[in-house]
Amino acid sequence: MRQDQHFRLERASAWCGFVLLIGFIVAFSLGHLITPLDPTTSPQGVVAFLTDHRTGILACTTIMVLVVPFEYPFVVVTSMQMRRIEGGWGLLSMIQLTTGVVAPIGFFFPLAILSAAAYRPQSHSADVLTAMSDMYWLMLVGNACIFVLQVWSIGYAALIDTRSRPVFPRWFGYLNLVLGVLLIPGAFVYLTKTGPFAWNGLLANILPSLVYFVWKIATPIMLLRAVKAEEAEAAEAAEPVQLATT
Repeated sequence: MRQDQHFRLERASAWCGFVLLIGFIVAFSLGHLITPLDPTTSPQGVVAFLTDHRTGILACTTIMVLVVPFEYPFVVVTSMQMRRIEGGWGLLSMIQLTTGVVAPIGFFFPLAILSAAAYRPQSHSADVLTAMSDMYWLMLVGNACIFVLQVWSIGYAALIDTRSRPVFPRWFGYLNLVLGVLLIPGAFVYLTKTGPFAWNGLLANILPSLVYFVWKIATPIMLLRAVKAEEAEAAEAAEPVQLATT
């Protein structure tokens, strides 16, 4: 592959981060899922929610099925840039790659369950629909902490970069470390229905969601800058060769 093609693919992969962000916002807005359902909502309230927003929930899942695969090139190009820090495939880039590969599952499975509940709510009892709704919120929010190692690997790589022109700025490293810490409280949604650790609480949902939104904007920008810098380095390295041949 020519170098220009390689860098074009890397830039396209970085732009996939913005595709994901826009897709998430549109999908979850249509499904009325940006604001979580209160864990104390009665079974009748859950049935009403699924019935009233049936079309939006199914549209949300459809959009996510189409958009989430763009996570893969986004994750791969992130690890490819981390390789520059490690001098080849190393522990950090591989941790980011393997944990990032399972990221789509965190959306596919919960949404499939909620869509099954909304698909024909009149065919199931309120108790069954409530259980399916609980599974959606518990999985979506509670399983987010499995990505702690993904963002921490990026953050640590940024902080240990000793290159004269670092791949990522240090503040981006700290942003990843902070996001990793904020994802941890999600593990406690299984223990409570109210308060900051509930699936709609400040610590388990609101703060992690806000920081994740910032991260989802910052990361593609940082990747595009990193690819541009890598391309410039490749051009500089090729100059002596060109001069020698002339």
